[in-house]
Amino acid sequence: MYPRPFDYARAGSVEEALDLRSQTGGKFIAGGHSILPMMKIHVMSPEALVDIGRIEELRGISKNGGFTIGALTTHAMVASAGDAAFPGGLREAASMIGDPQVRNRGTVGGNVAHADPASDLPTVFTGLGATMKATSKDGSRDIAASDFFTGLFESALEEDEILTAIEVDAESGNRGSAYAKMFNPASRYAVVGAFASVEMGDDGSCTSARVAVGGLTPHALLIDSVADALVGNPITEENARKASRGAVDAVGDDVMGDTYASAEYRKRMLPVFVARALLEAGSRAD
Repeated sequence: MYPRPFDYARAGSVEEALDLRSQTGGKFIAGGHSILPMMKIHVMSPEALVDIGRIEELRGISKNGGFTIGALTTHAMVASAGDAAFPGGLREAASMIGDPQVRNRGTVGGNVAHADPASDLPTVFTGLGATMKATSKDGSRDIAASDFFTGLFESALEEDEILTAIEVDAESGNRGSAYAKMFNPASRYAVVGAFASVEMGDDGSCTSARVAVGGLTPHALLIDSVADALVGNPITEENARKASRGAVDAVGDDVMGDTYASAEYRKRMLPVFVARALLEAGSRAD
């Protein structure tokens, strides 16, 4: 199918993009992997597109204590981030997105702003406690990742805002993170995705943890009960399995199903992948 007719404008800066958005009422487009397929099946039919894909100031990863990831940074750039302090679970998740063509063209900001519940990065950024940087003509604001994803393809981003960057903390030697997912073999979207970030003490016990899940609920969720069950204990296979069971109660009945995997099947697989993420994160924190 073909999209309905639309106007097109290309912006060379954030300021120009905001002006064009104000003039046309159009939608922002970066890599195009999210909005164009929806336009082709007429789920979305904007009157105009404002192309922000060539705004160089929004591209790249910089380090200043933590890491600032520009919204136009591609998945491939994140997957190949070479700094040892860059979160391993984020690098891992980016490497699992789609195929090489998608990773080389798709952007972090576009993925996050689209807020697809089956995407990997919303789960990871929620688990990392990332900060989303949004800019409008009225100024800039910070949005915690845990507040950013609000529903099915819904976020806290306003229509007149551009997501310009995402900030994440660096990983120290005693902290590690990991991402594990059961992916749809056709689309490689997450059927179940689990992210874990853990900090280990000198005695080999977990001193703090953050666990987030996605793919099976309308938006990524922090699972505090799983993290709380680990603190004070070593991350052994037995302890990871026991703690991960709490994820099923945490998601409750708010679980989606489709023709590939029912809601019940997703719930059964959830603790398996949470445990895998915990064990790998623990091994990286040693």
